[in-house]
Amino acid sequence: MTVRALYPGTFDPPTNGHVDLIQRGAKIFDHLTVAVLNNPGKNPIFTPEERAEMLREATSSLSNVSVATFDGLMVEFARRQGATAVLRGIRAISDYEHEFQMALMNRRLAPEIETVFLQPAGRYSFVSSRMVKEVFSFGGDVTGLVPPNVLKRLRSRINNHTNKT
Repeated sequence: MTVRALYPGTFDPPTNGHVDLIQRGAKIFDHLTVAVLNNPGKNPIFTPEERAEMLREATSSLSNVSVATFDGLMVEFARRQGATAVLRGIRAISDYEHEFQMALMNRRLAPEIETVFLQPAGRYSFVSSRMVKEVFSFGGDVTGLVPPNVLKRLRSRINNHTNKT
């Protein structure tokens, strides 16, 4: 039996914590689809397509990983992908309550899909996309917190924005 899993998120921007979970998930599941959510409510700095492209670049060495974008309910997208598991990362206790509630709702909506929680490597346990964006926007150094291709795009995006104002 082939076990397909989905790793959903906004990934705005993708961090090394995300890549760590993708690499580890690729070892656990036969196929892992990284699912980039189109959620305009979070005021993303990158389009879903840009985020998907960055993730493809950062995971290109993983033959059993694919990247896709989606709208709407994650469990419906998981079903369309043939996924029987959802991978979620938990950095701290504060993440657990939210993730636990989501997992229970997802189980109610799609009882055939299991949620699997992984903790990122300790060196990434404090890293979030929101924090990376905030630190970077104030001129802080996020080297080592995001893949090199993401850092390059962040610099380009901020420089383009600064030159237009």
